[in-house]
Parts: sequence; structure tokens; C-alpha cells
Amino acid sequence: MADIDDLLADIASGPQGPEVGAFFDFDGTLIDGYSATLYFRERLTTGQIGPAELLGTLVEVFNMKSRGHDVTRLVEVALQALAGREVAELEQFAADMWRTRIAPKVYPDARRLVAAHLKAGHTVALASSATRFQAASAAADLDIPHILVTEIEDDDGILTGRVDGPILWGPGKAQAVREFAEEHGLDLGSSYAYGNGAEDVPYLEVVGRPRPLNPDGGLTAAAAERGWSVHRLTRVQRLTPLTVVRSAASFAGLGVGVAAGLGMGLLNRDRGTALTVAAAVGSELSLAAAGVELEVEGAEHLWAARPAVFVFNHQSQLDVAILAALLRRDFTGVAKKELSRDPAFAAMGWLADVAYIDRTDAVQARAALAPAVDALRDGKSLVIAPEGTRSPTPKLLPFKKGAFHLALQARVPMVPIVIRNAGAIMPAHSMLISPGVVQVAVLPPVSTARWTAKGLDRQVTRVRGMFLDQFAAWEA
Repeated sequence: MADIDDLLADIASGPQGPEVGAFFDFDGTLIDGYSATLYFRERLTTGQIGPAELLGTLVEVFNMKSRGHDVTRLVEVALQALAGREVAELEQFAADMWRTRIAPKVYPDARRLVAAHLKAGHTVALASSATRFQAASAAADLDIPHILVTEIEDDDGILTGRVDGPILWGPGKAQAVREFAEEHGLDLGSSYAYGNGAEDVPYLEVVGRPRPLNPDGGLTAAAAERGWSVHRLTRVQRLTPLTVVRSAASFAGLGVGVAAGLGMGLLNRDRGTALTVAAAVGSELSLAAAGVELEVEGAEHLWAARPAVFVFNHQSQLDVAILAALLRRDFTGVAKKELSRDPAFAAMGWLADVAYIDRTDAVQARAALAPAVDALRDGKSLVIAPEGTRSPTPKLLPFKKGAFHLALQARVPMVPIVIRNAGAIMPAHSMLISPGVVQVAVLPPVSTARWTAKGLDRQVTRVRGMFLDQFAAWEA
């Protein structure tokens, strides 16, 4: 077994340049599990699967497992059920599935593998029997420029329920890779291919550098026969009794801190005191119970220019405890109105006098931000996520301009807080926390003295670039 460092070293020392291909299977290789299973489960629980499709699916799964059938009939059953639906509807469903179900399944080390091939200048492609609906968001997030997938036929934006071309399974995937290599002038003898199932043997045999990754029993046996080394990536977070206990203790610790803060606030009749105690005690207890440590660079910038607008990249509910531990006192925030009903956030939000905004109502959102400007002018700092929502992956989302308008109106500095690893320790849409180290870089304050409303787009690009530069520095 070779670990991720061996794989990365092999890429760095191997052939470089665009004539070298790097092909990645999707299900089980880039993600832990199978996207089709996640899609089926979601459609089943939301009443989108009828009796005929359910029965047909169960029969074909049995045929695959017990009789060795390929995936063709299973794909046909699934596509027939989609006949008549709009492409746009499926694209929206796929985007929602990626954000809430599939993105957390991406192996963290798979990102490093893809990035290593891109850095080597290789021509990188995703090759999968999955449909474009299942795989396109993953390819975009991982910066994979080419996609070889099973295409679905549509007639003027309406799905016909038929495949448009070959199903990329077994020999079909191998042939697609050959055709792609010929079209792009690739040297397959110097190229890489990653796959996890026995059906990937023909595809892996196409290249000179086959890499069985997270292989099943069939591929492991085939690899042994061919002298291929096999590799496994560290699995994503899983439900264990210890993880559940740690997570519960972490939330309890935050609750204890809030309760202590409320007590001190009532005793002193001062909400500021309540917030300071809650932020200090609650964050320390919460992070300690979860086994999470903060490794902070530039901590001096947290206090260099207050009041300020602190902007951070948002990946996790853990960000609440992280920011409380960093900012400690005299801060408020802006959050979506749904968080006002979140038990993990609402109490701390009340103590910090957070402004809740309805993202579907622009007029209400602007009105809700007015007190935030007043708070800044009164000496309180403001913390806000310019992405507007949690990113389901480590990739930075586009920045919205709300935080920049607030800093401009109040004429206070903006301080970027760059957080790394929080999403891996507590994924978006998860209540489980794993132990680990969260890296934080607090960057120097950005003066807003010369900002203008017309030039705000340039400032958004500049500050977002500071985040990207910090991530690049960490990776380097």
C-alpha cells in the first residue's frame, strides 16, 4: 500500500506537460461512495420514485451483484424514469445534491492528487459511467477541465429517457479514453488513470501508469495479477461513538459558556460583559471538548484597528466557536435569518446582537444592515462571511459586496480572517466534529480611507485575492 505522499512524489518525479493524461474515475475514486446511490436515496425519500422504477432498480442491482451483469440495464431503468423532465430542473436538483450530499464525500487527498497533476501541466479529465448531472459540479470544483461521462439525450431541453452515445462502463470507458487521447494528442504510455472497481481494468490497461485507488476486491485481485500497486486515500469523516460524544460535548461546552455569559450579564446588567464571558468560556470549552486546536498566524491584527469589519471564509458551523475564540469581545455580526432558529447559534447571536437578514428579500436585507453600520460607528466590530453562505468544499465561493458596503459606509478597516481545515473537521450540513488542527491566518487590516462606491468591485477582487494568496501559501 502506498500513501498519498508516495502518489504525489510519483507525479512530481514523472513526465510533465500536456501530452501526459491524468484520468480520474468518479464514484469510489474521487468520492467516498456512489453518487447514484445518493441520488436514488434522495429521490426515494422525496417521493420521486414510483413502484415500477423501484422494482426495476432492485432487480437490476440484484443482477449486477449476483449474475455479473453490467450497468447498462440499471442505467436504462433510471433514465426511463426521467423521460419528460426538463434539463433545467435536473440541473438544479444536481446542484442541490452536490452542495448537500456529494461534496462532503470528496476525499480530501483526491483534491491534492488532482492539483498535483494540474501543477505538472497534465491534461486532466474525469472519466465515469455517471451522467453529467452527477459529475459536472465535482469536476468544476476540482478544476478538472475535461469530462468523459454517460450523456443523456434531450429534445429541446426535455429529457427523452435515452442515452446519447455509449455508456462509459468497462470497455466503453476505455474506448472513450483512447478517443480523447487521440483527439488531444496524448501519450497514453506516459499517462495516468485512477479507478476503484473491477470494471475499470480495461480502462486502467489503456495507460502506462495505472493507479488502482480505493480498489474493491475484484480490482485488488486484478491488480495483484498484473503487478499494479494499489493505493487508498484516507476516508472522509464517519459516524463513530467517539465522534458523537465529542460533538455533543462540544455543543454542551458552547451552551455552558453562553449560560455563564448570561449569568454575568444579568449580574452586571451589561450585555457586553455577557458576550465577552460567553465568547471566551464557550469557545474554549467547545473547542477543547471536540479536540480542536487553533493554529493562528497574525493574531496581532485582531486588535490593531478596532472597530473593523472582519471577513472570513465560511465552511462550517464550527466557525462560530472559532470566531468567538478569536474576537472575544465588542463584536456583532450579520447572518441569514434561518440561523435565528438554530440552537447552536441563536443564543450567541442574541448576545452579540446579530442582524438577521432575509436573503430572498433585498429591501428587508438592506434595512436589517442599517443597525450594523450604527454598531460600527459606536465602536463595535462586525464579523461577516462575504461568500454569503457556507461553502460545501474548501474552494472559495464568489464574494458578495454587502460587507464592503458596510466598511465603506462606516469608514472602518476590513480585516480578512482566512480559515483552513474547518470544513474537514466539521463539514457543512454536518453536526459531527472530528479532532484536529484548524489553521487561521489573520491578515493585516485593509484601509477603506480611499474606497469609493464606484471602485468597490475592485476592492472585492483585491480582498478575495488575499484569501486566495493565503491558501496558495499554505499549499506551497
